[in-house]
This record gives sequence, C-alpha cells and structure tokens, in this order.
Amino acid sequence: MGRLLRPLLRGTTYTRWLHLWVPVFLVSVWLFIDMSRPWVPALLVIPVAMIPAVRMGEGVQAQLLLTPGEPDSGISTAPSSTWRDRWRTALWLEIRLALGAAASFATIWLPLTSVDLVTTALGHPQHDDNPLLWTVEPPWVYWLLAPLPLIALYVTVLGLGHVVTAAARRLLGPSAAERLATLEERTEQLLERTRIARELHDSIGHALTVAVVQAGAARAAGDPAFTARALGAIEETGRAALEDLERVLGVLREAERPVSSRPTLVDAERLLESARASGAKVDAEVTGPVDAVPGPVSREGYRILQESLTNVLRHAGAVPVLVRIEVADGTLTLDVRNPLPGATPGPGQGSGLRGIRERAALLGGRARTGPAEGDWRVRAELPLR
Repeated sequence: MGRLLRPLLRGTTYTRWLHLWVPVFLVSVWLFIDMSRPWVPALLVIPVAMIPAVRMGEGVQAQLLLTPGEPDSGISTAPSSTWRDRWRTALWLEIRLALGAAASFATIWLPLTSVDLVTTALGHPQHDDNPLLWTVEPPWVYWLLAPLPLIALYVTVLGLGHVVTAAARRLLGPSAAERLATLEERTEQLLERTRIARELHDSIGHALTVAVVQAGAARAAGDPAFTARALGAIEETGRAALEDLERVLGVLREAERPVSSRPTLVDAERLLESARASGAKVDAEVTGPVDAVPGPVSREGYRILQESLTNVLRHAGAVPVLVRIEVADGTLTLDVRNPLPGATPGPGQGSGLRGIRERAALLGGRARTGPAEGDWRVRAELPLR
C-alpha cells in the first residue's frame, strides 16, 4: 500500500500535473473569445511551432516540470535548426494540447463525480450536467462507487505524467546533429584530460628526475661547492615544476583559461640548463626562427624535448647529449641523441616514449625513438600547419 501511495509524496507528480495544465490556461483564453470553435488553438500551434525559439522554450519548460533534478533528462533546450525539428515541435504541441485536455477533464469531473455519488447516496437528487453519473439500484451502491473516481483520478494523473514525459523525450529530444555535437564535446573533454595527464607526467617527472640525479651526484661528490650548485639546480627545477603544476591545475579549475601561458620552445634554454646542472654535457644547436613556430606546435615541441632529456637523465645519467632544433621547410625537427644506456627500453615501452609519439601524431607529425648508429635517438618531425 505504501508503494502505491508513494507517488503522492513526490514533487515530480505535481510538477507534471502543472505542466499538463499550462496549455489549458491558454486554450481557456480562446474559449472566452469564441467557444463555438474550440479547435482553433490546435491549428494555431502549427505556425507557432515553426519559430525556432519555441522548441527551446518547450524544452526548458519540460526539463523544469517533467524531469526536475535529472542531470540527463534526454530533452533538448536548443532552438530548432532544421524543418524536422520544427515539425517534431508541432507534433509535440498537438500532443500536449490533447493530454492537457484529458488532464483538465479528469481533474475537474472525477472529483465532482465522487462528490455527486456521495450526495446521491445521502438521498439528494443527481445533477444532470455531470456526464459521468449514472443511475444504479439500490441507492447504497453509490457508497461503493464513490471512491472509484478518486482512484481513477490518481491513475490518470500518474499515467498522463509518464506519457507526456515520454513524448517530450521522443519529440523534444536531441537531434542527430545535437547528439553528434555532444559526442564531440565529450571527446574533447577526454582529449583534454589526456593532455593534462601528459602535462603532469612530463613536467613533474622531469623535475623529480633532475632532483634525484642531482641529489645522488651531490652525495657521491663530497664537494661543498658542487653540492651547493646541485641544491641550486634542484631548487630552480622545483620552482619550474611548481609553475607547470599551477598551469595544469589552472586548466582543471578554469576550462576557459588560455593555453598560451604554457612554456614553448622559446623557453628551451631552461630545460638545457637544467640538464647541464644535472651533469649531462648538452650540446645544443638551434636553426631557424623558433620564435615564429605556431603556439600549439611550439608547446608540444617543448614537452617532447623535456621528455627526451628526462629519459636521458633517468636511463643514461650524466652523458653527452646532442640536441638539434631546426625550423625549415614548414617543419619543426627535434633531434636528441645520447650514448646507449646499459639497458634500453623495448619498442613501445615506457609511457614517456608513448607520450612523445602521441604528441607528434596529434599534430599530424611523426616521432621515432630507439637505437640508431650506436646512440639512443629521439627524432620528431612536426608540421608547422
């Protein structure tokens, strides 16, 4: 019994009932003007539905009253963009008028019928204007029939509420173009999360690698001057990592924040000095207008260079490193070479190497990592367009 009466305690039941009554108020205005032609409102809603903003208004109203509090109601709030959307809106308005008429009839006449049955059972004459009353014998049967209209009203309100909600999801639901746009938006969000994961891996991983290498070298050296330089390099690298972390967290906190604040290849000298401070002998050569490289390409190039130097320090240690950055013929070329470490990662192993190849692929370029001519080599070619 409690489950049957539970819908009476839900606010959705009453908001849906209110939604069914809204068109009745509008139709009643017309009936005051001309009661002889009650079908005119059903004709007028067709040209009204051709207005694109009507679909948006109906969608907002349906979300608020039919599916309050539901994060994914399945009802669109976008204006009509195609004729299909307009005709679906017109059909929705016709169905809403019909369901509203049924709801208003049930809401008015079913309680009155229950009252009339009780008064008839008490011996008062029946009202001839009630279309739902009928004569039965013996009179005490009216006592048994009196609750039935209220039960019918309960079932009608719940049933019509479910029907109008299903019709709204069907006729006001997102079109194919809107579903595609939503899918693209979710894809962009997933790509953004992947990019943020790469940013954290590259910047924080590089800083931790430099700090570990510097600390180990300082402990082994036993030279106060070298230890002081190592601590200074650790401090500088840590500050740079904190700045990168703030940028990444800023993206998480503020989706609209521009990405132009992230480091680019113009800041590559900071990476090279950090590697040199860790003991690596870095020989760098920059050719071409690096400062003219487009922002997205320059930022990804910076991260590829950062990950390459991180891998050198992590797997090979303080070894000579040859870095070549070239901008020519519409392509940015990054070439990082170092002597092979004792154990080299196999093809496709290591999230850093995968990240380098993924970054290059996202820009329409390519990256090769692996042994070459006795060295470990990372070569990335990124198109400038």
